[in-house]
Amino acid sequence: MIAGKLVEKAMARAEGAQASFVRTESSNIAFENDKLKSARSSQTTHLAVRVVLDGKIGSCSTTDSNDIDGVVAGAVEAAEFGSPAHFQFPGPREAQNVEVYDDAVPPVTREEMVVVCQEMLELIKGFNSEILVSASAGKSRSQVEFANSAGVGFTTETTSFGGGVSGVWVRGTDILWAGHGHSSKKRELDHLALSRKAVDLFRMAQNIAPVQSGEMPVVFSPEGMHVLLLSLRMGVNGKNVVLGASPLRGKLGQQIADAKFSVTDNPLIEYAAASSKYDAEGVPRQVTPIIRNGVLENFLYDLDAAGRASAQTTGHGIGCSPTNLVIGEGDTPYKQMIKDTKEGLLVHSVMGLGQGNPISGEFSVNVQLGYKIHDGEITGRVKDVMLAGNTYDALRNVEAVGDKAEWVGGALLAPPIKIGALSVVSD
Repeated sequence: MIAGKLVEKAMARAEGAQASFVRTESSNIAFENDKLKSARSSQTTHLAVRVVLDGKIGSCSTTDSNDIDGVVAGAVEAAEFGSPAHFQFPGPREAQNVEVYDDAVPPVTREEMVVVCQEMLELIKGFNSEILVSASAGKSRSQVEFANSAGVGFTTETTSFGGGVSGVWVRGTDILWAGHGHSSKKRELDHLALSRKAVDLFRMAQNIAPVQSGEMPVVFSPEGMHVLLLSLRMGVNGKNVVLGASPLRGKLGQQIADAKFSVTDNPLIEYAAASSKYDAEGVPRQVTPIIRNGVLENFLYDLDAAGRASAQTTGHGIGCSPTNLVIGEGDTPYKQMIKDTKEGLLVHSVMGLGQGNPISGEFSVNVQLGYKIHDGEITGRVKDVMLAGNTYDALRNVEAVGDKAEWVGGALLAPPIKIGALSVVSD
């Protein structure tokens, strides 16, 4: 096992070490502006070593699977200037099994993926031939080896299959983009459903509806929930908590959101895009409730952040990033949510997310795709509109949570959510 050889070589000089070796085969098809643009297949390898030497951390990685000596030497050299290690590499622990490999993925041919793309494209063109459509489909298969100096050693195989479709509709000076995509570790992909969702977005956008500036209710579609989740992801990141950058530091056990709002990190969902049995530090994955009924329950820790915080790792190494985020369903049907809104905004996607000061919760973004709600109906697409607010204030002002969650991309399962009031600015 290559990972074991890496650890063995590293331990000739280091106090502790971990290593991983990943080999990936992938194939991708892409259409752009109604035409086939590329059909690519590739094979890649990735070696990574992390060592603790003289109490400091050193890391190095390479794509050259033959450079075992070089990558180990690089990690050892990096440790000279590394940050202090606040952890020890973990020993073997039993992990819960989760399905991450589908035998049906590797046999998928390029021709089959071309057909998937063509069918998505044709469905949108059937709605409106003026829309320029791009579509993609791809598969991958990865073999992962991991070992550390504390006796952990395992190999896993994973697959991935996904697709997406988008279109650009130009009417004079008006340019509209809309699309959908999904990926998982399983072959199952309802690619026509992705196109139908995109068509629905285009259909609702046929009319332009003016909106007045002011405070108003905002409904976030499952895709639109990224606006609120960016700051929350950063806020529960254990590294940000330890560094004192997170506004949530010191608030475990406190009510930070409306009781209708719950979110859980779940890496053990069968075939979900971010599911795995172990994290990148060889720690067994676990389900971690982040917010339950509005109460902050956990931060996400890797080994180093957990050591700094005198806490236990939650299996989110390296980097304390979430896996599959699951927002709890509520009891309000989406159509009822819209019907109960006299004057408001439906937000599907934005531009400029991450600009400003997201760690504090503040956001000020341009609405890329949003719709006006008037007297309980969607009356058209809004243009030249900005949305501003604070994530934590918004989560304390949740008016309704949808009763049906949908996968967004592959690692977010979310229902629509209605916020009582946010600032909307129209040019």
